Amino acid sequence: MLETIWFILWGLLWAVYFVLDGFDLGLGSLLPFLGKNEEERRVMYNAAGPFWDGNEVWLISAGGVTFAAFPKAYAVMFSALYAPLLILLFALIFRAVSFEFRNKVESDAWRSLWDVVHFLSNLAPCILLGVAFANLFMGIPIDADGVYHGNLFKLLNLYGLAGGVFFLAIFMMHGALWLTLKSEGHLQTRALAAANMLWPAVLVLLLVFLGLTAAYTNLFANYFAMPLLFILPVLALVGLLGVPVMLRRGKPWLAWASSAVFIIFVTFFGVAGMFPGMIISSIDPAATVTAFNGASSQLTLKIMLGVALVMVPIVLVYQFWVYKLFSAPVTARDLEDPHAY
Repeated sequence: MLETIWFILWGLLWAVYFVLDGFDLGLGSLLPFLGKNEEERRVMYNAAGPFWDGNEVWLISAGGVTFAAFPKAYAVMFSALYAPLLILLFALIFRAVSFEFRNKVESDAWRSLWDVVHFLSNLAPCILLGVAFANLFMGIPIDADGVYHGNLFKLLNLYGLAGGVFFLAIFMMHGALWLTLKSEGHLQTRALAAANMLWPAVLVLLLVFLGLTAAYTNLFANYFAMPLLFILPVLALVGLLGVPVMLRRGKPWLAWASSAVFIIFVTFFGVAGMFPGMIISSIDPAATVTAFNGASSQLTLKIMLGVALVMVPIVLVYQFWVYKLFSAPVTARDLEDPHAY
């Protein structure tokens, strides 16, 4: 029972991370396309400025839960996916540096350099996260000892690349919606146009990804065994279709919330299809690391559950306060603040 609870919490933490840091990553990936001048680029930086580092807490939480609740899954994951996870880590480091270094020197060339770094260090995680999770859904070649029989290029298969493109499109749509909320004038108009252009692309990619999932993975086995689970992809589709509806009604916050619902249920679609698998072996089903054979002791899971029930609500309340405090659009006056990016 505790293993199942922690498996659900594991999926929830990843879903929350994708929702919150997803718009930061998508926003950075849109920088060269939407930021037409220095002021607009600064607005885009500051639209993510108060949030990006706090959003990464959820990535640390997801990794920490994997380490503490499912240590075997953590060990195999960080061994088999070492290369993409290391690239992801360095990308996130350079993203942090780009925020802080960009305005340290009064030089157009200097700022352009860090804009390129910022773009690439946001683009790479969008793709890598999609590639990694698609391969986890499909299964990776690990043996009974958890040894990975492959390399980085083996992860760049058709399904893995489709996952990367799918995640990138989702995060870019989510980021465009966030920029619609946090900008004004011509930049807001372009952000809204980007969101309206991206959501149908996401819909097409969703259908393609579901088709490839049926062909390349065994995720749908759980759904046919328990048809009630089909509510997850249905709710994801409802969330996605809610984006254009809310935009047409002039309710960008609800459009962003609809996008968040879509991301949450897309994540749970994959997680529910994997259950109880966490690291599925494509060469030996007996070598699959599950929520049961990869879990910590019952005592550890009980103690962690108590800590989570206390700490997670505190973090949520704090983040809600931060988002409410910085909910207004970024204006030219905000850019005059010495603490602005």
